[in-house]
Amino acid sequence: MSRSIIAKMWTPLPRGTSAWAQKAESQAMASAPAPVLVELFTSEGCSSCPPADDALAELEKRQPARGAQIIALGWHVDYWNRLGWADPYSSATATQRQESYADTFKLSGVYTPQVVVDGQRQLVGGSGAVVDEVAGASRGRKAKVELSIAARSANSVQIRAQVSELPPVSANDRAELWLAITEGNLETQVLRGENAGRRLKHTAVVRRLRRWAAVEPGAKELSAPASNEDLEPSWARANLRATAFLQEQRSRRILGAATLSLEAR
Repeated sequence: MSRSIIAKMWTPLPRGTSAWAQKAESQAMASAPAPVLVELFTSEGCSSCPPADDALAELEKRQPARGAQIIALGWHVDYWNRLGWADPYSSATATQRQESYADTFKLSGVYTPQVVVDGQRQLVGGSGAVVDEVAGASRGRKAKVELSIAARSANSVQIRAQVSELPPVSANDRAELWLAITEGNLETQVLRGENAGRRLKHTAVVRRLRRWAAVEPGAKELSAPASNEDLEPSWARANLRATAFLQEQRSRRILGAATLSLEAR
């Protein structure tokens, strides 16, 4: 008999549990870290990017913002590829996503390294101000997003998502649930370009992004259909994660997020 693996585990209290214990559990749940999505737009062709890549890895590992769970996404843009080194992790999807943020923030263009916090704040990647921005974003109202693995095989996985406690969507906007498959612990020996001769490390590199489901206007919850994900043989299963996030189409505000390891059991 197969079991689902839940991103956020909980155990019901047995009958007879004291009121004090129930209150303690309630307080612990209330103080659980709030998920905050931190997106880095980067490139192996950019000499300013390696420190930002390292900073993202540190944020993900150390979780320095009190009250926040940092969920990282590393987007490798493709517009640096023509300048001496083709980033093997780059994609047009990453560039298009960054361009959409440039429009939202009314920037004159795109740049690397750039960090976007919960879709609402942008700053230079590697900046020490990221932690403060994450702490601020964690205080906003968030949807509860739960991910589970319903089935798995050697090269595929079936993922389910349950969303509840949805905050109100901004006026004249719509919210969507997105699913990203990421891979961490990646390294490249760069042979040409601004980083020639350097061995670069990356975390949470977005390997795939797909629109999972739309949120109906006024909805307070969402049960997304199971997503069957084929995993490329070249991806290291032990380093793969599924990250789901709710985002408004126009404002780009992140309403909730969750992440789950896809490591084989």
